[in-house]
Amino acid sequence: MKLEDYSYIYFLGIGGIGMSAIARWFKAKGYPVWGYDKTRTALTEALEQEGIAVHYEDNLVHLPEEILQHKDKTLVVLTPAIPAEHTEWAYLKEQGYTIKKRSEVLGIITASAYTVAVAGTHGKTTTSSIVAHLLHHAGVDCSAFLGGISTNLNSNLLISQGTREQEVVVVEADEYDRSFLTLFPDVAIVTSADPDHLDIYGDHEEMIRTFQRFISQVKPGGFLFLHEGLDSRLTQLVQEGVQVYQYSLNNGQAHVQNLQVNGRWFEFDVVSPFGNIAGLRLGVPGFHNTENTLAAILAAQVLGVPAQSIKAGVEAFAGVKRRFEFVYEGQGKVYIDDYAHHPKEIDAFMGSLRALYPDKRLKVIFQPHLFTRTRDFAAEFAASLSKADELVLLDIYPAREKPIPGVTSAMILEQVNCPVKELMHKEDVVANLLKNSDFDVLATVGAGDIDTLVKPIKNILGNGGYGLEK
Repeated sequence: MKLEDYSYIYFLGIGGIGMSAIARWFKAKGYPVWGYDKTRTALTEALEQEGIAVHYEDNLVHLPEEILQHKDKTLVVLTPAIPAEHTEWAYLKEQGYTIKKRSEVLGIITASAYTVAVAGTHGKTTTSSIVAHLLHHAGVDCSAFLGGISTNLNSNLLISQGTREQEVVVVEADEYDRSFLTLFPDVAIVTSADPDHLDIYGDHEEMIRTFQRFISQVKPGGFLFLHEGLDSRLTQLVQEGVQVYQYSLNNGQAHVQNLQVNGRWFEFDVVSPFGNIAGLRLGVPGFHNTENTLAAILAAQVLGVPAQSIKAGVEAFAGVKRRFEFVYEGQGKVYIDDYAHHPKEIDAFMGSLRALYPDKRLKVIFQPHLFTRTRDFAAEFAASLSKADELVLLDIYPAREKPIPGVTSAMILEQVNCPVKELMHKEDVVANLLKNSDFDVLATVGAGDIDTLVKPIKNILGNGGYGLEK
């Protein structure tokens, strides 16, 4: 399949973070782009402002005339989250349109490029964003398809200017639905391979086998950077000629030395097979973010970015929206928003919060994501969330799933061990905060629609409105 064979692009599920990046790419390349999504969000509104028509009702009347009249020239891009009973999808299949999953299209876009792919059950969005930032900041012409909104770019997409003989592309390699198996990278980073998406894989063993397949697709002569301590079986199928290195905070061929927390800055030196770098300063807090930065530095080094450019790039990195994002600071209170939705992510986030604010009262509002993930990891969620002084658990965000009888947020709450804990509906959070401001640090955490609370909470804190009804 060749993209030049198509003149019109239609997205089913255009509001997804990965889908929207590809939609923006097609738009930037001059293609007419339309899309459907179930929910209006800030991201879909941004797409509309950029000239992409988006509708929110699954109804054939919304299919554009150009698509109806030019079936053979239309490419339909599909997210796996679209349900089987979707009317538009059923019609387009029945009519014989070319329909490709997002991952397949990403594989086609990157097929001829020098590809840096970042995989892992957590850490991949931040790591791929840092890689893209370090390259862009150093003047390396590249494209990037990211799973979050880079604060520096104010986008999830970076498009190269075409100045290199072979385009460099940075991609987030998503393990969900085995999407990353469409990628054949020159450089691969694997940050983690914890059990997740067991609704897709069935068990952790099958997930490990799939990661093995992804790693086996790194091209001969390429590089594999693997978090130290991951399952040793992951590298069993590595192609001959691939250089494999391990990294972590304290161990591996690449690691960190002299790490100090200085306010919100994490300061450290890097030991690397490609050259040590001293005096790095990272303004996006977190031990996990320091590790992610280390992995990104390795990728930048093999692409020839000099040490001084890397130092400047790390210090200039402003983070990713909803990844340890400082939303508000003032009047003795701090508010941070984070996308963490797996127990390992939450554990890392909470550990870094405690390192930054060891003596502060910490209130966490968490929205579980998916019924299956809640069912499979309730005890692990409870253990990581027990580091809070006060915990508010919201209803489970279902995303693509139907409810599972007996699976609710209460499964987590009953196993949490912290002084104050309660269940709450998302709609009641703002009113509750107006009455109860007994915290120093507040964190909203989760991958669902909890982000819709960020602006209202920021407004309450910024206006000094909390506690008015006490």
